[in-house]
Amino acid sequence: MDKLMENEVFKAFTTYAVIVTVKMMLMGPMTGYFRMTRGAFANEEDVGRKNAEEKKKLLRTHPDVERVRRCHQNDLENIIPFVVIGLLYALTAPELSTALLHFRVFAGSRIFHTIAYVGALPQPSRGLSWIVGMLVTFSMAYNVLSKVFLL
Repeated sequence: MDKLMENEVFKAFTTYAVIVTVKMMLMGPMTGYFRMTRGAFANEEDVGRKNAEEKKKLLRTHPDVERVRRCHQNDLENIIPFVVIGLLYALTAPELSTALLHFRVFAGSRIFHTIAYVGALPQPSRGLSWIVGMLVTFSMAYNVLSKVFLL
């Protein structure tokens, strides 16, 4: 592992993979925050020892909570493939500048996607940030497959 961490591309990948993974992990506490502040809970045990009428009021959905949950789901659908494909891409020894471009653009697009989603920015801001991240992942996948099939 020490030898691998001497590789600049792998170090860059590790940095950006950790950034987007931590960003994704923070969506869970953000969902909890929105549930608490909006008084919208999904499970009966989450509302504590309230009477039936109070529980009924708290066991509901809220648009803000659902927005954060959908953003988190979108992270899961995009960041996990980026980490897997990005690792394979980093192991193909790409040029550092090209790899950095891929990693930075993806991380930036996911951070902006969260801002656009949670902040309810007008479209096409969220859609464009999603497609940019997806194109980066597809570009890395293409590069990996190109190297595999050329060998």
